[in-house]
Amino acid sequence: MSLAEHYTRFQVSSRLLLTGHSHQAWPDVARDAQLAAFDAAASLVDGKWGEAFAKADRVREHFRTLLSDPGGDIALGQNTHELVIRFLSALDLRARPRLVTTDGEFHTLRRQLSRLAEAGLEVVRVPAAPADTLAARLASEVDDRTAAVMVSSVLFETSRIVPDLGELMAASAKVGAELLVDAYHALGVVPFPLDRQGLADAWIVGGGYKYLQLGEGNCFLRLPAHAQSLRPVLTGWFAEFDTLAAERDPSHVDYAPGAHRFAGSTYDPTSHYRAARVADFFAEQGLTDAVLREISLRQTTLLATEFDALDLPPEVITRDRDLPRTSYGGFLALRSPRAAELQSALRERGVLTDNRGEHLRFGPAPYLTDDQLRSAMAVLKEVC
Repeated sequence: MSLAEHYTRFQVSSRLLLTGHSHQAWPDVARDAQLAAFDAAASLVDGKWGEAFAKADRVREHFRTLLSDPGGDIALGQNTHELVIRFLSALDLRARPRLVTTDGEFHTLRRQLSRLAEAGLEVVRVPAAPADTLAARLASEVDDRTAAVMVSSVLFETSRIVPDLGELMAASAKVGAELLVDAYHALGVVPFPLDRQGLADAWIVGGGYKYLQLGEGNCFLRLPAHAQSLRPVLTGWFAEFDTLAAERDPSHVDYAPGAHRFAGSTYDPTSHYRAARVADFFAEQGLTDAVLREISLRQTTLLATEFDALDLPPEVITRDRDLPRTSYGGFLALRSPRAAELQSALRERGVLTDNRGEHLRFGPAPYLTDDQLRSAMAVLKEVC
């Protein structure tokens, strides 16, 4: 059985879905899991939470596996924004009012940090290009007024992998600054073992909406060990869920141990039912991080080769050819002043891609065939 046969609801065999870096199709078992969440609520009513928390633990374990971090402390959230702002609220921004980041971050960070800069925080944005020197250039901006450095492991516009983050971790730790790494565009296409990258003391944020096929509502914040001493100002009542019956001092807010201190409040557990089942599906199909990387590299290399064979005018559309595909994540970024126009024309012809600024992004997925990828590039030639 081909992998595509597990995705009949999304009709992946008859559709050219090249938005795999943004929203991959869900396997059919995801629908069964969502129905199971409804059935649990119907049968157990408010007693459903024990089962829901077990699903959440399975999701945490899935993220630990992807990070090669078996003992990792994982806080879950509906989106990365809520997790990032809890992280920021735990920092002493009065004593350290400086945040260092790049101009290539996803909108979650871009918008929030811009607003914080308007409110008076010092936000330093380092140019994301060239990626090969980004970690060193970020490190040079870190001082004893820096609360945190915030950077992606794979840049969302260009798919470039940012190397040497372990060196940035060391430079940050030296002056007591936190390092938060956005791994959203890595997990599922680029193995991200924390220990081998020197990131054991880093905060890692990410989620399953993109390459992991978990859908919405499945994001995480991995906490370093020293997070036990931090008390986020933005805190939900789930952060004291296990001690609700205890007598409390109204002048002092207590926190649960571990990642639970970064918990929010009541949420829709349906997403965790879906994610837990999809995590099991990946395990059943042998879709480990190494296998997913192998598939991704083969597919993006094929797309790049097919694009080069089109021999299109570089002033219309081109790509960076200075580095091997191993320097990139899970999508092929093509550069064009007409990226939005081309993306629209492709969609009209049944090829779903997307664009970010001047970058037209082709994101394959494991259930697509080589012939589908070739067909997509043939359509690109037509619209160009």
